[in-house]
Amino acid sequence: MNAFNKFLRSFSYATKGIISLLKTERNARIHCAAIILVTIAGFYFRISQVEWISIILCFGMVLAAEAFNTAIEKLVNLVSPEKNPYAGNIKDLAAGGVLICAIAAAIIGLMIFGPYFYQIF
Repeated sequence: MNAFNKFLRSFSYATKGIISLLKTERNARIHCAAIILVTIAGFYFRISQVEWISIILCFGMVLAAEAFNTAIEKLVNLVSPEKNPYAGNIKDLAAGGVLICAIAAAIIGLMIFGPYFYQIF
């Protein structure tokens, strides 16, 4: 197998992971619903290119954090199937990382969309 085929195969594995994330993780689907709503709002308010860049970075940050969290949770469950306080703490830390990213994204969203909504009301 040549290098280009290996490169393409790596994309298929990554795509498979994204599909698995969306099929199995409720929070990832909630994040995707938020992405759709924010995208619609972005088009409606005709946000600037810089605002789009910020929003898209937030989309990626939150979804990537959710994927990492899911991977960590599955790995911890694999290596420590019994109840273990250290394993629980590791999972809590990973979930906390997602929450930090989601809060940061929400604050950025408020900073971008707040003035647009303020003009309406």
